[in-house]
Amino acid sequence: MNQPEKFKYLICVASGKGGVGKSTTAVNLALALSRDNKVGLLDADIYGPSIPMMMGVEPGTRPEIKQQKYMVPIEAHGIECNSMGFLIDQNTAMVWRAPMIISAFNQILNDTAWDSRDYLIVDMPPGTGDIQLSLAQSVRVAGAVIVTTPQDVALLDARKGIEMFRKVDVPILGIVENMSTHVCRNCGHEEALFGSGGGDRLAAEYGVNVIGRLPLELEIREKTDGGNPVVASTPESGAAQAYFQLAKNVQNKIEEFGETGTSGPTITIDED
Repeated sequence: MNQPEKFKYLICVASGKGGVGKSTTAVNLALALSRDNKVGLLDADIYGPSIPMMMGVEPGTRPEIKQQKYMVPIEAHGIECNSMGFLIDQNTAMVWRAPMIISAFNQILNDTAWDSRDYLIVDMPPGTGDIQLSLAQSVRVAGAVIVTTPQDVALLDARKGIEMFRKVDVPILGIVENMSTHVCRNCGHEEALFGSGGGDRLAAEYGVNVIGRLPLELEIREKTDGGNPVVASTPESGAAQAYFQLAKNVQNKIEEFGETGTSGPTITIDED
């Protein structure tokens, strides 16, 4: 049973560094896509799983085991989810070396009894490490969404993420500029707190598009931390509409690239 084949498109949501809103983007993107599609959500951050909390799954919830091997995904907000966070206590520190991390990731990916889905959204761990390489080598990846903020330090790390996916022949669907602008609740003044134009410069440098600009809003953080993301709880809000537009842009890019994706790429190393 090759579970990833149950998905038409597998999409990575990645970032070069932590703290840029990657998991929040992955959750709301999955919810936005689920309006017209069947969607699965895989939390690939073995060290710091956050999907259970963000999707409002009761602490201590464990997946049912079938055939003494396959995990039945937990359903939340109409989406099938799996995460290391469902398998361990939330206060447990994962003190594992790389081979153990790779084994755990492959087991969650391949031994989850997913129903047939249109999309599997994979919330990747930050950085450019073992899990990213393992995923790219083992399954067909339709593309990667790179999440960054307009800050120069975040853009520097986002470049590394783009370069890594290119080396393993995973298409870049586009750049998501998170925390792009903040609109004051009281006066309506809009301000780019973390700078402006960074996403556009990065996209131009690599010949890709900015496919999403997400606002810096307290509501996004509060509702996601509370397990009721804005796309599910306030779908008519401006913040939710930004995620729906992102989902539409992702779908358009998938259609543009076609269904080729990648399958078992050969990793090449050069002197750069």
